[in-house]
Amino acid sequence: MKLQKAERHQVKLRIGLSGPSGFGKTYSALLLAFGITNDWNKIALIDTENKSASLYSHLGDFNVLSLDEPFAPERYLKAIQICEESGMKVVIIDSISHEWQGKGGCLEAHEQLGGRFQDWAKVTPRHQSFIDAIILSKCHIVATSRSKVDYSLDKDGNGKTKVMKLGTKSITREGFEYELTVNFEFLNDKHLVSASKDRTELFSGKPEFIINSSTGKKLIEWCNQGISVERIKEEINSCDTAEGLKLIYNKYPNLSTELYPVVMARKEMLDNVSAQVIYENEIIQNLNPQNNEFSIK
Repeated sequence: MKLQKAERHQVKLRIGLSGPSGFGKTYSALLLAFGITNDWNKIALIDTENKSASLYSHLGDFNVLSLDEPFAPERYLKAIQICEESGMKVVIIDSISHEWQGKGGCLEAHEQLGGRFQDWAKVTPRHQSFIDAIILSKCHIVATSRSKVDYSLDKDGNGKTKVMKLGTKSITREGFEYELTVNFEFLNDKHLVSASKDRTELFSGKPEFIINSSTGKKLIEWCNQGISVERIKEEINSCDTAEGLKLIYNKYPNLSTELYPVVMARKEMLDNVSAQVIYENEIIQNLNPQNNEFSIK
């Protein structure tokens, strides 16, 4: 544990789009993804919305993975893994709401276990694995979620109970928004959005707007500022000592998960080289100069 200067590293984007059905989430997600990659072939859309992605095939040659029920967290994990292994740069999950409230999702799984509070002990780890897959993915992630109007029962000044409209609420487990880089909330069926959460400070406090490819370009430009993970990996692969590897690894604690396998692979290579040098030195030391032959003990 040590204190060090704050540095911003290049990270993968985690973007949320929330709104009711018909407000343009899928269309906006595709434009956003194209702005990030500028290559339709590097975009994959995990479609849980009854093959609705086909409605936008005219936009470009993006890839689609249809995910039907049951919408268990493990099936989402597998879908994300397939996209990563296929070399995608942006993965659109359209939508994550089914993982929570759909057929075979977390709420149904909890109900089948008995619906008791203690039954969440079995369901929560499964849901957390789904969240972790999004957070740790090596791809940029755009996750859409359906939303519904949220109400509360309050009493007015006369003591009468009234139904109060609080706004909209995403259909997923509470707290997902905290994991995102930016969350765009759709305000109406005219596709206008505002940023309900924004770590980039590109959109917070700004008037509502319509998402297009330039939105994605702004986000990827912000993302590419700071220390490049690829540059750090190059630094690791050019390091010649175990002590140097340790210093590099400890310098970037926020990237430990991503850097660890690279560091270990480099260390293994250095160990093999060191072992080879020792072996060759032993051979040279045991060389018989009389007959120019090797005499290995």
